[in-house]
Amino acid sequence: MAEYRHTETGEVKSQGQWRAHYSNTSLPRVWKAATLAGLNLEAVLASPAATTTAYQTSARDGVEQDANGNWVEKYVARDMFADTTDEDGVTTTKAQHEAAYQATLDSRVAESNRNKRDGLLAETDWTGMSDVTMTSAMTTYRQALRDITDHANWPNLEDADWPTKP
Repeated sequence: MAEYRHTETGEVKSQGQWRAHYSNTSLPRVWKAATLAGLNLEAVLASPAATTTAYQTSARDGVEQDANGNWVEKYVARDMFADTTDEDGVTTTKAQHEAAYQATLDSRVAESNRNKRDGLLAETDWTGMSDVTMTSAMTTYRQALRDITDHANWPNLEDADWPTKP
């Protein structure tokens, strides 16, 4: 959504909001430099989100001028969690919130990996039928799939951590 900053007041609004503000003025569909100058507006350019860590989010924080004098969207990194105290006076620290959040993420990844493992096992179930002799390589592969939850990187596995199907 295009935004424009008023050169005198610093107010930032969308094109639709400026149209409503200047409701008694006939404005062209496409705003060119002359239209902006006549309304004392300057375009606010898009900018990338702020760089964040694992427990931060990028949040819009108004506009600012860049090194070239252009007005751009301003983003800041904000912590996702903070110390909190409930109505009973029990304080939960930022670190405890982060640990709980990470545990939830790990639980979801673990569930997804278990589903993948179960699917890979199901693909090879036919090798265990009574009229098929299972190779030792297939037996080793299937056992490695069953043991995947004991892997050092569990639940955050990489492709290389998964056993290779014979």
